[in-house]
Amino acid sequence: MSVLVVGISHNSAPVSLLERVALDAEAAHKMVHDVAACAHVIEATVISTCNRVEVYADVDRFHGSVEELSTLLVDRAGETTEAMLPHLYVHYDDGAVSHLFQVAAGLDSMALGEGQILGQTREALRLGQELGTVGPALNVLFQQALRVGKRSRAETDIDRVAPSLVSAALAKARVVLGDLDGRRVVVVGAGSMAGLAVATLAREGAGDIAILNRTPARAARLAHEHGGRAVALSQLDAELATADLLISCTGSTSSLISADRVAAARVEGRPLVLVDLALPHDIAPEAGDLDGVTLVNLAQLATELHGSEASAEVSAVRDIVTQEVAAFLAARRQASVTPTVVALRSMATSVVDAEMSRLDARLPGLDEAARAEVLWTVRRVADKLLHEPTVRVRELANEAGAVSYAAALAELFALDPEAVSAVTRPEGLG
Repeated sequence: MSVLVVGISHNSAPVSLLERVALDAEAAHKMVHDVAACAHVIEATVISTCNRVEVYADVDRFHGSVEELSTLLVDRAGETTEAMLPHLYVHYDDGAVSHLFQVAAGLDSMALGEGQILGQTREALRLGQELGTVGPALNVLFQQALRVGKRSRAETDIDRVAPSLVSAALAKARVVLGDLDGRRVVVVGAGSMAGLAVATLAREGAGDIAILNRTPARAARLAHEHGGRAVALSQLDAELATADLLISCTGSTSSLISADRVAAARVEGRPLVLVDLALPHDIAPEAGDLDGVTLVNLAQLATELHGSEASAEVSAVRDIVTQEVAAFLAARRQASVTPTVVALRSMATSVVDAEMSRLDARLPGLDEAARAEVLWTVRRVADKLLHEPTVRVRELANEAGAVSYAAALAELFALDPEAVSAVTRPEGLG
């Protein structure tokens, strides 16, 4: 397994560029298909969130794969290669494992430790499985990443180190509106981010929460869970006229709320806070220039949350990630020598069988008891000769380095590469 990651995130690019690369569900499906169709890609999936797009691929060649995957993201952004490449990052093999584990643990999130990334990592695995582009290599890797994310949150308070995007946005809203208790709030969208927003608002005692979504059933379900109101999306202007706070987080690929729409709908003199948690943005940036209107968007939140100070919890999670990466890589190295060891023992068995056949031809009158004794002795000799090298090759496989002891063993004993390949276990790490 040689995993390659090519990505772009809030750490490497401005929000304006992330907006152009952002993937809705249909685009994510297409991206995975396009990646899987690349010449050197064996398996593929994509992690797509409001602040990152990362392509994960199991590849058989590094350089050609990097170029192909980078080109897909460049084309998605509609930028020149020269303008786009400085914002892309690449992780390969061990580095790719470490990066994914950090992502799942929340160490690479805009809001340090936020929990949504775990669900988004799970969704990337599900998407690849659904499309048939995730095989044993990425399946094992992503399953382990999910376990790392869960362990990090179970053993530390990393999810409390920094506020979520919703909590951070509401903190900024309170600066303008004061206590949110009794405030009229409009939430546009019914996905995971909207669900988090509605749940947080309900806990904080918002007086009236109107939930608008293109799919009425999803808005109704969310409203029922948290005591809000499901409202048709066509009623947005009417709801906006009486709102103190509007939070928008849809998957739309174009702006839903223009500055003119806000100006026409709101009552002049009434303070209004607009929170845009969507990527691409749902609310036109110009809306924040209107008198009495405060716009909070991802670009502002990224600047503030990215500067969060490290803490004991962060250090604890980093220790967990370090441990898990080391364990995963050690298991992978051990698994990599297993086919060679099995092939070596298979070769020894074949040699023993061939020699016993030759003995049978030379001594046709050998009785069964004597033959069994000879067979047992020859097998013990073969086992003793192979025991030390096979034990040592497994031990040496745990030592990180450039030497491939499995390859050396195969070369020394002239093992047939096809024989080694034939006994490779499909589950990867078994």
